[in-house]
Amino acid sequence: MREKIIALVLACAAAFSATSATAAEKLKIGTEGAYPPFNFVDSAGKIGGFDVDIGLALCAKMQVECEVVAQDWDGIIPGLIARKYDLIIASMFITEERKKQVAFTDPYYLAAMTHVAPKGAGITAFTNEALKGKVIGAQSGTTQADFIAATYPDAEIKLYPTQDEANLDMVNGRLDMQVGDMLPMLDWVNKNDDGKCCELIGTPITDPKFVGEGVGIAVRQDDSDLREKLNKALADIRADGTYKAINDKYFTIDVYTMQ
Repeated sequence: MREKIIALVLACAAAFSATSATAAEKLKIGTEGAYPPFNFVDSAGKIGGFDVDIGLALCAKMQVECEVVAQDWDGIIPGLIARKYDLIIASMFITEERKKQVAFTDPYYLAAMTHVAPKGAGITAFTNEALKGKVIGAQSGTTQADFIAATYPDAEIKLYPTQDEANLDMVNGRLDMQVGDMLPMLDWVNKNDDGKCCELIGTPITDPKFVGEGVGIAVRQDDSDLREKLNKALADIRADGTYKAINDKYFTIDVYTMQ
């Protein structure tokens, strides 16, 4: 009997300890903070955007405290591997190349890229021959950069640390065209005064070689438990309307289905 009581006490203590550990767990979310409307730093220095809101909603669903930290895009995967944060939610396309370094959750929105050019540029053909010698830009370290390097090898390629810098060069006439993630580019040309210079051209770029399987949350490859919890939380916020409320704050279409 005494042994049973001791065993029961130990089991209760273990359960309490596990519950306390879960309650006390704190996760750090890494994001870029330079990719509106998905992630940005506002005038008060606070990191916000669709990615951030989704990340915090997932944390709330998992009942864990989360802190959001900004990280330059070029160092965002190395920062995760170095344990500067526990997950990346920064509009990262799920690609085979990235899977060699990190593990991804299920997609939390679909992906497409687009060509952007100054209004009246007259670009109608999107072949290497047609765009030979043109100055084409993209953000460095992105699948958009991979796309223009592979598709337009005879163009003059210019890469930028942030999307904002690429946009600025386009406004100032230093780019003939750029390739960017479709939703931020659509937001830029429709809602930003600078973006009024330009327009989306051609058809959306949906080649899986470059846009992958959608946009996912990256975790370290050995963090399978966290990955599973994030997937469950994502399904939950889709089901209870939280995702839709966040989506509708930023977009007029459901970016989860692109409809």
